[in-house]
Amino acid sequence: MKKIAIYPGSFDPMTIGHLDILKRSLSLFDEVIVLIAVNNRKKSRFSVEKRLEMIKEITKNMPNVKVDFTDGLTIDYARKVNAKHLIRGLRAVTDFEYEFQLAAANEFCDSNIDMIFFMGHNDTSFINSSTVMELFENGVDVSKLVPAPVLKYLKELK
Repeated sequence: MKKIAIYPGSFDPMTIGHLDILKRSLSLFDEVIVLIAVNNRKKSRFSVEKRLEMIKEITKNMPNVKVDFTDGLTIDYARKVNAKHLIRGLRAVTDFEYEFQLAAANEFCDSNIDMIFFMGHNDTSFINSSTVMELFENGVDVSKLVPAPVLKYLKELK
């Protein structure tokens, strides 16, 4: 049976930290679905369509990666595609608290789906999408913090 995992997030935009976790997860799973989880309570810089475009461009040479989105529960999507694992990244203690609550909620919904956590590497642990956007909007060169296709889309925002 094919081992499928889902890597959910807003990816607004995807960073090199996200990409690192995705690449590391590919050594464990036959297929990883990068799932843009749409949260209507959150204001996004990029539309879902742009984020799909960006991530597909970033992962075009990764045949065992698929890209999709959902505006429902990630756990429901996981059941639909027969995925048994959700991938999450941890950078700091504050991430752990949030992820611990999320894992408990997911286990409540479906105890057959496990969360797999990857620790961010030290050189990427400070990076998140919001920080990248703030730095970029204030004229800081973020080319070392995002995959090249993201930089192209960021420049289109100006």
